[in-house]
Amino acid sequence: MSTLVHTISGPSGMDVRFYGRLLARFTPKVIETEAENDEALAVVESLLERGEAALKPEELALLDLLGTLIERYEQRAYDLPEGDPTGALEVLMAGRSLKPADLAEVLGSRARVSEILSRKRAISKDQAKRLAEFFKVSPAAFI
Repeated sequence: MSTLVHTISGPSGMDVRFYGRLLARFTPKVIETEAENDEALAVVESLLERGEAALKPEELALLDLLGTLIERYEQRAYDLPEGDPTGALEVLMAGRSLKPADLAEVLGSRARVSEILSRKRAISKDQAKRLAEFFKVSPAAFI
């Protein structure tokens, strides 16, 4: 009896068996709860701590998959405006009843928070990472 295996093409040089083991270990699925989102974010953070340059193609594929699942969940759960990092920040602040001064330490200063909220300054990648950690969301919400 033969087993029919379907695969979706991945990056060249991807070891499908290794990728399968990664998927079995982390069992990614559509994220439906805050707890599942936190688990997925923890896996993403553990991969990113090693640095993207140090990741194997299979790990990059897992990172991309988890990022897509996290982003999908967060857009539904937090109703974040797509393509509007400042709008996403405003929604998250309102959800926690935060004032701009509450983010001064996260973003560097009260002046920096003011510049971002008044849309005079964009959110940098470093700031997006810090905001993501603070709000427990994906950095993609702020990029």
